[in-house]
Amino acid sequence: MLKFLRKIFNKRTDYNKLKKEIAPVPPKFINALMDSINLNLVDKTQSLLSDLSSGEIANIIEQLDASDRKKLIFFLGSSIVPEIILELDKDIRKEIISVVGEHTFLNVVSKLDTDDLIVVLEEVDEDKRGQYLKLLPKKSQRELVKKGLKFPEDTAGRIMSTNVVSVSASWTIGKTLKFLRQKKELLPDDIFEVYILDSKKKPVGTLNLNTLVRSSTNTTVRDIMNTQFKTIPIDTDQEEIALGFKQNNLISAPVVDKSGKIVGQINSDDIIDIIEEEAEEDLLRLSGVQSGHIYSAVLQTIKSRFTWLLINLFTAIAASFVIAIFESSLRQVVALAILMPIVASMGGNAGTQTLTVAVRALALREITRANALRVIGKEFVVGAINGLIFAVIIGTIASYWFEMPLLGFVIAAAMILNLVIACLSGILIPLILDKTGVDPAIASTVLLTTITDIFGFFTFLGLGTIYLL
Repeated sequence: MLKFLRKIFNKRTDYNKLKKEIAPVPPKFINALMDSINLNLVDKTQSLLSDLSSGEIANIIEQLDASDRKKLIFFLGSSIVPEIILELDKDIRKEIISVVGEHTFLNVVSKLDTDDLIVVLEEVDEDKRGQYLKLLPKKSQRELVKKGLKFPEDTAGRIMSTNVVSVSASWTIGKTLKFLRQKKELLPDDIFEVYILDSKKKPVGTLNLNTLVRSSTNTTVRDIMNTQFKTIPIDTDQEEIALGFKQNNLISAPVVDKSGKIVGQINSDDIIDIIEEEAEEDLLRLSGVQSGHIYSAVLQTIKSRFTWLLINLFTAIAASFVIAIFESSLRQVVALAILMPIVASMGGNAGTQTLTVAVRALALREITRANALRVIGKEFVVGAINGLIFAVIIGTIASYWFEMPLLGFVIAAAMILNLVIACLSGILIPLILDKTGVDPAIASTVLLTTITDIFGFFTFLGLGTIYLL
C-alpha cells in the first residue's frame, strides 16, 4: 500500500514550479510537502525545499499545526539553515530546541552573525542563557555575544554587527581591493561600505563599494573617501537609529563607543527589522497585547491580556456610575437610553483616529515643541467641524425618530462637545504620556476610552436632564 501511494504521489504536479515568483506559499504546496514527509520521500522533500528561501520555510513552519511542525523540524534536523531559526517566532524556537536538542540548536545558530545570534539568545530564559553561552563552539564568539547582551535592550550595542571592514586612509585602491580578496573568508556576507580609521581606531571617513570599484588602483583612499558621514553612539535607542537612517538616506553607519572608537556597524537590513519590530510593537500595545500570541500557550496568552482587560473593566464600571447618576432621567425618557451609546461610540472612534496618528507622529519625531500647539489647534478644529456635521445628521434623525425636536438638539450638542473632547484627548494624552516618559502606545487607548465614554454619557444625559425633564 505504501509503495502504491509513493507511486501515485510521484506522478503529481511539479510543485517547485509554484515557487518561481515572489508570492505567498500556496496551501497545495504545503500539503505536497507534508505528504512527501509522511511518505518518507526524502529526495522529493529535499527537491520541494530547495527552491524555498529561509523566510518561506520559516513561514511554512509557523503555519503548520504542532504535529506537522514537529515532523518538518525533525526532517530538517541539524541541516536546518540558521536563518530559518532567526525568522521564527520565539515560542516556535523553543519547540525546535525540544525536537533537535540544545547542542544541535546551538551548533546551528552559532553560524549566524553576532548581532543575529544575540537576537536569538536574548529571548532565551535568563537562567538558561549562561548555560547556552557555554555551549557555543567558539570562545571568541561567546565573548562577543556576552558583551552584546550587556548593553540595554533595543540599543545600538545589541543590534550592531561587530564584523566591519576597515582600512587606512594612506592605502591605495589597489591595496584595498587586494586586502578584501585576501580576507574574503573573514569578511561579512554583505559589505556596503569600507570604513577608514585613524591610528586610534576612530572612523575618519567611509568608502562605498561603488566608488571603490570605479576608482583607479593608484588612487589613495584619503583622496576619495567621504568625510561627511554619520556615526551612531553605542547606547542609541533603535527607534532613533531607524529615524536617522530614514532622514539621512543611509545604507550603513559605524557604531562608536564613548571614546569614539569603532565597535561595529548597522546596515539597512537591520533597519528593516527594526521598523517592522517597532511598528508591530506599537500596533499590539495599542490593543494591550504582545507579540507571539498565535503560538504561545493558552495560559500564557490569558495572563498577558488579563491586566489590560481588568483595567478596562474598572474604567467601564466608572462609566456605568455616570449612567447611574441619571437613572431617574433614563426611566422617564427611554429615548436617552437608546441614543446614549451613539455619542460615546462616535467620540471613541474619533479619538482613536487622532490617537493613532499622534502615536505614529511621536514615534517618527514629527511632533515637536515647535509645532505641538499647532497640531493641537488643528485637532480642535477637526473635532469641532466633524462634530457639527454629525450633530446635524444625528439631530435630524433623533428628532424624526422620536418626534422630539428638543431631543435632537440635546444629542446634537452632546455630539459636538464629545467629538471636540475626543480629538483633543487623542492628541493630548500621548503628548502628556510621552513627556512623562511613559510609552504612549501602552496606556493611551484605555485612558482615551475612559474619557470619551464618561464625558459622552455625562454631557448627553446631563443635557437631556436639563432640557427634557
